[in-house]
Amino acid sequence: MKNNQRTVRIQWAFFMIGLVVLAFGISLTIQGKALGIGPWDVFHYGLFKQLGLTIGTWSIIAGILIVLMTSIFYRQWPKIGTILNMVLIGVFIDIFNFLLVEPETLMMQITVFVTGTIIMALGIGIYVAPDLGAGPRDSLMLMLSDVLGWKVSTSRNVMEVTVAVLGWLLQGPVGVGTVFIAFMLGTMVGYTLPLAKRMLKFFIKKGDSDENINQRPLWSYDND
Repeated sequence: MKNNQRTVRIQWAFFMIGLVVLAFGISLTIQGKALGIGPWDVFHYGLFKQLGLTIGTWSIIAGILIVLMTSIFYRQWPKIGTILNMVLIGVFIDIFNFLLVEPETLMMQITVFVTGTIIMALGIGIYVAPDLGAGPRDSLMLMLSDVLGWKVSTSRNVMEVTVAVLGWLLQGPVGVGTVFIAFMLGTMVGYTLPLAKRMLKFFIKKGDSDENINQRPLWSYDND
């Protein structure tokens, strides 16, 4: 029982850390918005620009609408992880946007944007690894795939192009960075997710035994 409780605590710690890291990455890309930002963030930024509130607040509002729609479609309550993702990502984005200073030069904006994209991929890998609930937008992607009979990749691309266009119409910052995030972030997560899963397994194993962390390298858990 104690081992199970410890495992659950580690999983939730990973999940929460992943949300914070993801929000930090999103905020960094927003600070480097001269290159454009991610498709959904373009949409949230456009709503913020036209209607006020904050980018994080619009992220939460969009998430609530998506969760309601997908819950009705699948006729089931969303996982607690999905609800926390919906709320906390928006809260953390606003906190980081308040704390971060917008870079002054183009080179700094490029550096901040690229760094933010890498951090986003890392955050997604960390929060997805414990499998405690998909984000609202991932649920929407799966719903579109089920309703329209599309491949998941097709659903994702259509969804992100659509929200990017809507965001652009709302005067959100669309640019080469938007295209980069739309088509490369998934590839980057393909590397960060397996790494995060190895890290999670390592810490769970470590918690279940008195094994010294330095006596068994992290990658040795791949073959367990």
